[in-house]
Amino acid sequence: MRPSTRRELVAGPAGRIECAIDVPDNHRGVALVAHPHPLFGGTLDNKVVQTLARSFVELGYATVRPNFRGVGATEGVHDEGRGELEDMAAVLAWAQAQYGDEPPVLAGFSFGSFVQTHLAQRVTPERMVLVGVAVKRFDARPVPAGTLVIHGEVDETVPLADVLDWARPQDLPVVVVPGADHFFHQRLNVIRSIVQSNWRGR
Repeated sequence: MRPSTRRELVAGPAGRIECAIDVPDNHRGVALVAHPHPLFGGTLDNKVVQTLARSFVELGYATVRPNFRGVGATEGVHDEGRGELEDMAAVLAWAQAQYGDEPPVLAGFSFGSFVQTHLAQRVTPERMVLVGVAVKRFDARPVPAGTLVIHGEVDETVPLADVLDWARPQDLPVVVVPGADHFFHQRLNVIRSIVQSNWRGR
């Protein structure tokens, strides 16, 4: 993503977990960003994931993007979210030991968002950012108030109506990007703008 991005292998329950790490000067905590479904091409280099990571680095967070099991240099095999949750917890514990144990930012795209909703049941995040959250195919959990949910108007993978049905009982606003599909083609700059504008004054 950036010349300063480094790759590191972190110990996890099923073996080593490959992570891309960006640490700005005078960082303010940790942001953990999860990628989309590994069986459908999801990796830590996904464009939406990179956009989220770039946004958090610019906001001053030490930002960590792990590869899920079986992707890149990460060991293990896909586990339908169960093992992936354990891996994310392990990476978060490692990152907080390295970069500060303040409440983390949890962010994710699609399948990664689903995993993060479960991680938020274990830790209390500073805030969450969920993009294209997979709410029907997977068991996305309720999230804390103040969670930023971003969704494409014409998402063909996760229909907007399903996300609204998930958000409605939580009184959770959803930021809809007009004309955006699931992968936010030609709309990545909008994600970055939404995230950064929502952090002003924090």
